[in-house]
Amino acid sequence: MNYLSKPQSNSIRIIGGIHRGRKLSFPNATDLRPTGDRMRETLFNWLQPKIYNAKCLDLFAGSGALGFEAASRGAKQVIMLDTSLQVITQLQHNVSILRLAQVKVYQADALKWLQNTPSQTFDIIFLDPPFATNFILQSCNSLLQYKWLDSRSLLYLETNITLDHLPLPSSFSIIKKTRMGQVWCGLAQCAIV
Repeated sequence: MNYLSKPQSNSIRIIGGIHRGRKLSFPNATDLRPTGDRMRETLFNWLQPKIYNAKCLDLFAGSGALGFEAASRGAKQVIMLDTSLQVITQLQHNVSILRLAQVKVYQADALKWLQNTPSQTFDIIFLDPPFATNFILQSCNSLLQYKWLDSRSLLYLETNITLDHLPLPSSFSIIKKTRMGQVWCGLAQCAIV
């Protein structure tokens, strides 16, 4: 992902868990669109029974809002990916500030990483790519093809398209959804055969 500079500084606030209230900086970049506080609160209310000791994968980490929130709430493992060196550098800095040994950050193209990394299953996968892409469908296909999912895996989807019209593989079903402004989010599961 190519991030272009913009003038103002940016920060996110962790809304729950052991780092509740902490503010973290993220780079000035036009394509970075952190998941808002209200949407994160809704998401983590949905995930409350599943987040503790969960293994999480954030394929398009950006600001790190979702991954840091998961780690703060007790996730056992969080892997964050992004293509921008500027973003990765800030994510690593924030990991260091919070002393989050369970969080690993990699500069990588998410789709190539899924294809070329030995697979393991994750409990929760965050899919919040840039809106003007078809990365959600491509990511879901790669997650299936390269065996990153099991029947208990939950996928968080965030998009500007109503989830009813979001192209997903036929084995995926939306189990929760909501809309806030122009943004739709939901949880999906995959019927693994």
